[in-house]
Amino acid sequence: MRPFSLLIKPAGADCNLRCEYCFYLGRAALYPGRAVHRMDTPTLTRLVRGFLALPFPAHTFAFQGGEPLLMGEAFYRDLLALQRRYARPGAQITNCVQTNGTLLTPSLARLFADNRFLLGVSVDGPAAVHDLRRPDPAGRGSHAAVLRGLALLRDAHVEHNLLTLVSQSNVHDPLGTYRYLRDTLGCRFMQFIECVEFGPDGAPLPYAISPDEWADFVIAVFDEWYAHDLRSVSVRLFDSVVAKILTGNANSCSMGADCRDYLVVEHNGDVYPCDFFVRPELRLGNILENDWDEIWDHPLHAAFGARKAQTHPDCAGCPCHAFCQGDCPKNRTGHDPAADPRTLSYLCPAWKRIYAHILPPLRREAEKLRRR
Repeated sequence: MRPFSLLIKPAGADCNLRCEYCFYLGRAALYPGRAVHRMDTPTLTRLVRGFLALPFPAHTFAFQGGEPLLMGEAFYRDLLALQRRYARPGAQITNCVQTNGTLLTPSLARLFADNRFLLGVSVDGPAAVHDLRRPDPAGRGSHAAVLRGLALLRDAHVEHNLLTLVSQSNVHDPLGTYRYLRDTLGCRFMQFIECVEFGPDGAPLPYAISPDEWADFVIAVFDEWYAHDLRSVSVRLFDSVVAKILTGNANSCSMGADCRDYLVVEHNGDVYPCDFFVRPELRLGNILENDWDEIWDHPLHAAFGARKAQTHPDCAGCPCHAFCQGDCPKNRTGHDPAADPRTLSYLCPAWKRIYAHILPPLRREAEKLRRR
């Protein structure tokens, strides 16, 4: 068992927003008969105690949803108390929360600041863009509430970054989106995620982006970033490329050759290999019933990890392969774990254009870093 991190869904798929493109809301159907899904104290205790017992150099607890702040402040105070109780001497523990930002309070922000949580906040752009696909259940936009949450994080000095899903809402305005995050919101750590979702017929859904749109967006952002913000703004994709050039190692799962960097833990303790593939046929066990070595060694887990390396024959001689590794399996097959992974990624043409454009200058920057 090699080190892995945890992606924890303490409130399952429950969320106070109804984002049109959310792929996880439907996962509530895995647990029928419950209107509300919440991780209870025995499950949280078993989670913390068992994970911290593993002899890893560092332990990362990442909370996501749904909306993890539905758990309330008491949950995170209990988490910290359990981590203090079960941590081995010298343990390095990292806590991360990915949130829509609308449920933040001054007290919760102070708790996160005092305990060095890293928060990721989802922002798609200005209000007119963000609110198109990120409403609350009544159909009202969430942008104003997100900005209130961001202000609380800044006032409390909580480390945070912004995550932007690139969909049909913003893909045609890459510079406007980037400059809004950088200049209006003052963001210095950002991440752009491609919105690629398919319908039952295999066709891209209306809000999904095309390969050319993704390539145009990333290249435009790169040119702006490289010309003006190389030393002052962190864009995760570009940082990850430089890191891989320098070390040969992937610090994002999509650049790795084995899909076993983290495990998903649902609110009731069920474990899955990836949040894109939380499906009954890929359930690896439950932390209340199985030890981590049983879960890690489950045959389904080994098979799932190996799927990443089963790429299309054209990938073998492709100069992009060292970085994309055939791309995330979800972009090859959708969310179907039974589909043949030896399928070219839907975004293959985009990645070829992107890497052809960004690799030469990033190799030069990596060499400068290496010399320093």
